[in-house]
Amino acid sequence: MRHAARRYDRLARVNEVVREVLADELERLADPQLGLLTITGVEVTPDLRQATVYYSALIPAAGEAEHQARELHLPPPATPAEALSVARPHLQAAIARQVRMKYTPTLVFREDPAIRTGERVDEILRRLHSEGE
Repeated sequence: MRHAARRYDRLARVNEVVREVLADELERLADPQLGLLTITGVEVTPDLRQATVYYSALIPAAGEAEHQARELHLPPPATPAEALSVARPHLQAAIARQVRMKYTPTLVFREDPAIRTGERVDEILRRLHSEGE
């Protein structure tokens, strides 16, 4: 039983280290499509072969994003998932360089469901508050 707790601690540390590396690397990238993206958590599988990366993204208004892209001579903005998919090889290479692991996990990106849930709760509370007035 003690071995299982120790294994969890190690995996929790790996999750946090990978999250930190990805967050730092995203800050360094000059991709404006990734500028408003936050890594909220990472879950690495016990065999260290795959890491699910949870993110939240603040999406600028469509007109504003397109205007910024034109000013910087970039293609129209992609979704956060598309931008992360393009950056995946670079991010995996950063993990390989900075984290001593037997395997470099394959990154899978998922929007953090907790963010949407929180937004939905806020919306419901606002509606209830405005109905109560």
